[in-house]
Amino acid sequence: MENINNEYDTVTLSLDDGTECECVIIRRFPAGNNNYIALLPISGEYAESDDVFLYRYTISDNNEPVLENIISDEEYEIVAEAFDEELDAMEYEELYAQEDEENQEN
Repeated sequence: MENINNEYDTVTLSLDDGTECECVIIRRFPAGNNNYIALLPISGEYAESDDVFLYRYTISDNNEPVLENIISDEEYEIVAEAFDEELDAMEYEELYAQEDEENQEN
């Protein structure tokens, strides 16, 4: 993983068609009995869309991140719903941080 702007972690995916796609890590989150990761493409053909890639996320024995495709529709629905909840939480955190900043300025 790389770090750009000292703010966002990124990962470069090798896609099935042989192309590469650099993505910003939006969030790591649990759903059901697994952990998942949400990635937003910032390069390649997917960068122009609003698509978010969702993958099952684990750490290997040698402490390396491992991304696995979500194969079943049932699992994807659970993960997509959990990600929507994470987006809501991120929005709340952002609003709370802005409010905190405003209170500190006053």
